[in-house]
Amino acid sequence: MDAMTEPPSGTWQPAYDDRRVRTGHAPPPGPGGRAPEPPVEGPLHLLSRAAWQAVLLTGVASLVLGVLVLAWPGASLFAAGVLFGLYLLVSGVLQLAAAFGTHTSAALRVLAFVSGALSILLGLFCFRGPLQSTLLLALWIGIGWLIRGITQVLAAAHDPAVPARGWQIFLGVVTVAAGVVLIDSPFASLAVLTVVGGCWLLVVGAVEIVTALRIRGRARQVPRTR
Repeated sequence: MDAMTEPPSGTWQPAYDDRRVRTGHAPPPGPGGRAPEPPVEGPLHLLSRAAWQAVLLTGVASLVLGVLVLAWPGASLFAAGVLFGLYLLVSGVLQLAAAFGTHTSAALRVLAFVSGALSILLGLFCFRGPLQSTLLLALWIGIGWLIRGITQVLAAAHDPAVPARGWQIFLGVVTVAAGVVLIDSPFASLAVLTVVGGCWLLVVGAVEIVTALRIRGRARQVPRTR
């Protein structure tokens, strides 16, 4: 009886409780009352933070660009024509440099020279006025769609192993039709494409902003490391 009432010998210490470790709570202070070292963000935290910020920035930029395109479709077409002309000039200069600086065959060098010179001429043609740049941009897109559609139809028709073969052929036919319409009526088609492109930018921007917020919520659930 006396042994049960006597206090234990030595200094009394609380029993070790591992529930805090399991539940993720902070450990008790160490000797001297010093707080434990705070957790350090690892590379996964930095990557997740940069990811949602980049997606959010892209979404906001898409929204702003979509609003500008829908508010000023004429100015947007003019800006697109100017950028297209700059692209042709830069690509033409690079092709000319490749034609004179590469160690390829003579036929490839001649082809690169002709392609570069043609790109420069078309780029200069774009700067003659907004109508010329818009017309050239429409023809460029229409011819590209036409070639892409024909290639897609032929590839799907000659290869039975192509996945979703019927849909591939259907999409190729629609692309060919869109290219023909764009070549036949370039200005009206580009006006419609401008409105569709502005609406598409608004939708893409909204989806990217929602995606960025979800990525941010998931990033907060990543466990921290020391």
